[in-house]
Amino acid sequence: MSTEEAHDDHGHHLPAVQDWPRGFGEASWWPFVTAVGGAGIYTGAGLYVMGQDGIVGSALGPAVFIGSIFLFLAGIYGWLYHAFVSHFWSRDANQKSAAKLRWGMIAFLGSELATFGALFAYYFFIRAGAWPPQELPPLTGSLVLANTALLIASSFTLHWAHVAIRNENRRNFLLGLASTLLLGVIFIGGQVYEYYEFIVHEGFDLTSGIFGSAFYGLTGLHGLHVSMGAVLLGIVFVRALRGQYSAERHVSVSTASMYWHFVDVVWIFLVVVLYVGAEVGA
Repeated sequence: MSTEEAHDDHGHHLPAVQDWPRGFGEASWWPFVTAVGGAGIYTGAGLYVMGQDGIVGSALGPAVFIGSIFLFLAGIYGWLYHAFVSHFWSRDANQKSAAKLRWGMIAFLGSELATFGALFAYYFFIRAGAWPPQELPPLTGSLVLANTALLIASSFTLHWAHVAIRNENRRNFLLGLASTLLLGVIFIGGQVYEYYEFIVHEGFDLTSGIFGSAFYGLTGLHGLHVSMGAVLLGIVFVRALRGQYSAERHVSVSTASMYWHFVDVVWIFLVVVLYVGAEVGA
């Protein structure tokens, strides 16, 4: 048997660097893992709704949803680690590569805008009909105002940190990152507490009519994005503690900041449209 025949695997093999076009980058399974996790999140939400009607087991949807979140976050971590961290010190600062990564984040945020836009379109569709479609819980309380203030403040602390690293002020950079991460975690805790109040004390959950599905769909999707942003900022913070940023090398700080500011703007729009807008005319 010839050497060529001995190594013939009928064209089926794992991705390798030599399989990719020159300059395209390193082959990786992490984007695929992240995509599977993201798809599983939506699948879990769908199975949960089906479980309420007895089509599938009631525990299947939450199990798939929670497992997919962990898979998604693991994919994001692995992707970022191999893209930015593993060979950080062996790479030179390259402004051209940095620009590509920023444009990549802009493209990603464009897809996220489309995702949120689809859910907002659903809400606007039901809002144009008879209103309110059901009894609404108290939406514009002190909790949502406090959460909004926290998220807006986190944008300022992150901008402060970004400016600090560009000025080589490492102390303020770390302080700003830590403050942003803390505010983000408190926001997530506040949203969980809001869900608890609505579900336990108000009897308002995902199955509470068309407004309930719109409310939890939009706020849940946003909460997932804030959680992912907190993971990104956590990775950035750990790297900052190891001294991996400078005035010339901070592209992942820039891209994480773009993502966080996007999430903040979406929340403000969501509060105005979903919280305040729902009570107008109710």
